[in-house]
Amino acid sequence: MDFDEYQKLASRTAQYPFEEKNQILMYLCLGLAGESGEVIEKVKHIIRDKGGEITDEKRELLKKEIGDVLWYLSQFAGTLGFSFADVASTNIQKLADRAARNVIKSEGDTR
Repeated sequence: MDFDEYQKLASRTAQYPFEEKNQILMYLCLGLAGESGEVIEKVKHIIRDKGGEITDEKRELLKKEIGDVLWYLSQFAGTLGFSFADVASTNIQKLADRAARNVIKSEGDTR
């Protein structure tokens, strides 16, 4: 499955409590933060309770949470009018440019 196919299929399940675009974007940001927090929380528990060992069961739980993060990212991009493939491609180009200029480890968005 490619990024745009995922985005299209994922959008079939999108239900928002608002119709106004900016409200939808805020709602999606809150969902993204929440789902990202769930990934972080699961990793914290793995570190605290399991000494950092990721069992197959925990790995599968993390995969599901990562999928939820992916869903919110794809819908946020779509609401802004971006295809998910375009976002991914732009990011790869940005990283390749930074690597070519040897500024991967630098700070700032415009490095």
